[in-house]
Amino acid sequence: MVIAAVAVFCVLLLVVAFVFPRLSRHPQRGGHKAVGVGQRGAGKAPGKLGHWFSKPFNTAQKAIGKSGSAGRRGRGKMPL
Repeated sequence: MVIAAVAVFCVLLLVVAFVFPRLSRHPQRGGHKAVGVGQRGAGKAPGKLGHWFSKPFNTAQKAIGKSGSAGRRGRGKMPL
């Protein structure tokens, strides 16, 4: 369920970044903050378990960042 939510958010962010490049920074930061809360909470588990639990949240943050930047980069390559 969480994976689907992150995927939907990434697609939505990609479209927003392509259509409104400047306005896409705020939703991207919001996504980073939301995922960061989970990452910090999961990282408090003891030992290696904390590292393993926080890893999916780190991957989600990377995906959010890449989708936002890809949308803005695609818009920048448009001929208009």
